[in-house]
Amino acid sequence: MQNKADRLKAARVPERPELDAERQRRLPPGQTLTESFPILHEGRVPEYDLATWDLRIFGEVEEERTFTFTELQELPVTRTVSDIHCVTRWSKFDTPWEGVRFSDLMKEIGVKPGAEYVMIHADPDYETNLKLADLLKDDVLLAWSYDGKPLTAKHGWPLRLVVPEFYFWKSAKWIRGIEFMKQDRPGYWESNGFHNTADPFKEQRFSSDEYYMPEDEWKYMEAD
Repeated sequence: MQNKADRLKAARVPERPELDAERQRRLPPGQTLTESFPILHEGRVPEYDLATWDLRIFGEVEEERTFTFTELQELPVTRTVSDIHCVTRWSKFDTPWEGVRFSDLMKEIGVKPGAEYVMIHADPDYETNLKLADLLKDDVLLAWSYDGKPLTAKHGWPLRLVVPEFYFWKSAKWIRGIEFMKQDRPGYWESNGFHNTADPFKEQRFSSDEYYMPEDEWKYMEAD
């Protein structure tokens, strides 16, 4: 994964597309709009048996616990439509998701006072960090469905995070753990030169201005 991080830091900037005013407003700087759904990830696609799959909740909580997939689906189900933006310069508008709001999951667990940060743990050996306050927004989902169908394995089945406010590396696929923390710490990409916050409208791609922005290599990747 290190080689890919280095390559993205040194890649070129694509041209800005021409769009109508409304779409231009919704498209962050340096992004290209696509109708496809590019598939980008590190490592092999995990395979799961839902009979043994679980989601671990730990860290700054009153009691560590796990949820089975069935238990998650018994929580209030929410459907959202949101624009998503990848640091590799593609954006996709009006993406429909179904799952449980992070804020609804919070009602089922006891988080200790002072826990202001969250580390999302995902397969294979992936982490990404976020502020708890950002995860409590209404459009943040733990999603198991996209466009009315179960997520495909390559898009994160059985569970992925969807945080539309930030570049899509924060929306981790294949989630297996949620760790509540008092202190922030960087995840995988954040430890490899990517921005800790990742706001696409501020072009918070990297932690340092010494890096170039990533090119539109996603156009040559697999997509749905």
